[in-house]
Amino acid sequence: MTRKNLFIALFASSVLFLGACGNASKQDSSEEKKILEMGTSAEFAPFESRNPEGEIVGFDIDLANHIADELGYELKITDMKFDGLIGALQNDRVDMVIAGMSATESRKENVDFSTEYNHSGEMFVTAKGSELTSLESLEGKTVGVQLGTIQEEGAEKIIADKEVNFELKALDDSGALIQEILSGRIDAAYMDKQVALGYIEAQDLGAFDDPTTASPGMAVAFPKDSELVEEVNDVLASMKESGELDKLKEEWLTEEQ
Repeated sequence: MTRKNLFIALFASSVLFLGACGNASKQDSSEEKKILEMGTSAEFAPFESRNPEGEIVGFDIDLANHIADELGYELKITDMKFDGLIGALQNDRVDMVIAGMSATESRKENVDFSTEYNHSGEMFVTAKGSELTSLESLEGKTVGVQLGTIQEEGAEKIIADKEVNFELKALDDSGALIQEILSGRIDAAYMDKQVALGYIEAQDLGAFDDPTTASPGMAVAFPKDSELVEEVNDVLASMKESGELDKLKEEWLTEEQ
């Protein structure tokens, strides 16, 4: 079983959250290696989720470990709600955030970003056999989004631009969105495409692509003026040049797996 197939089996189960706050980039009293504190939200598979043993795994986690190794840090991961990640950076609770986070202009007002490392696009997920197969068919329907995500901003923009008018319902995590679809409490969920594909396969759901303007790509987030930005950008550039980043994408994000 590939890592992705193992991860797909986790979609139908609830996600446990474990917080572990720490001080940023400090010397560990028991080890000489510096600590790199990373924030994430482990319910965004295949980028980050918990395996049956409770370990946080995924594309972003492998990426973070590679970055930490290249820079000579010991990686420590703090798991929290997605909408608390920017605040954690602003309050110096973590050194960086890798959580499938899109580098939007509004977020750039509060944090700095690395160069983009992935771009998925979005999908509208529906119940199987649903008559909702286009943006226009969502008129007057209820669409769910994950609180604090680029999809929440994107859905609000779709409504504001009067492309279609639907009721927006924001929930804490993507798993809750799928449960709302299955229970009939929402008509569709607006989600990152890679995340949506996993749920579609695991739960036998329907979906259609978002035809609107593409969202920004995913990037590593940092506190303003962090010295880590340039260092991480160098690592990402090296990974792209060597093919290491493509290998991670093939392992975690390739649809055929």
